[in-house]
Amino acid sequence: MAQFDTTRWSVVLRARSGTEQRAALESLCRTYRPPVLAYIRSRGYAPDTAEDLAQAFFTRFLELAWHVHADPARGRFRAFLLTALKRFLINADVGDQTLKRGGGVHFEPLLTESGDNIRAASSEATPEAAFERSWAVAVLDAALARLRNEAEQGGRLEWFDRLQEFLIERPDEDDYARAAATLNVRRNTLAVAVHRLRHRLRELVREELMQTTNGGEDLESEMLELRKALGVAMQ
Repeated sequence: MAQFDTTRWSVVLRARSGTEQRAALESLCRTYRPPVLAYIRSRGYAPDTAEDLAQAFFTRFLELAWHVHADPARGRFRAFLLTALKRFLINADVGDQTLKRGGGVHFEPLLTESGDNIRAASSEATPEAAFERSWAVAVLDAALARLRNEAEQGGRLEWFDRLQEFLIERPDEDDYARAAATLNVRRNTLAVAVHRLRHRLRELVREELMQTTNGGEDLESEMLELRKALGVAMQ
């Protein structure tokens, strides 16, 4: 439980009011806006309506403090968010409600919300599958954003931008050769750099997941679900 006590989700659960709790909850909602939108789109709502519903959902989630009903023992923000979303959509009467974007809340995407990610997730077999796929991408995007920031701080942004495409799927030899030529380094030097970046990315992904779980078995279970959703062996 020591790790759980330091996570954003634990801050939300522990502090039922105040700026600390609000900031932590808004951070989580901002990160996980894409899977919420993907789930709504996969339910057949038009794009504009889905955007309005997603904004209305998060506005109410924050303003009505739905998180106070969360059970820390069950600890996964992802599962809690999906359950809350399902209940919201059941109760939402789009024809009679005016769903306005606003309420003092606006969520910007972390890296690549959007177009391709939302459409790809929305094409999954079920709304739940669309949510899981987009959730996994959101976690990965958050970790990649942190990794890119670290590279920039370390003066290696050019390397990161050139090697980012190799971090999820292994490149073939021709890809390595082209990248090595671009960066003017030996192929082995490049391979070592990619290995280190992959290792750090896995660490950051785990840190992101630790923000929304109880740690321990919950964390390992979330890692497994993320690998399945992405279809990659991120170990």
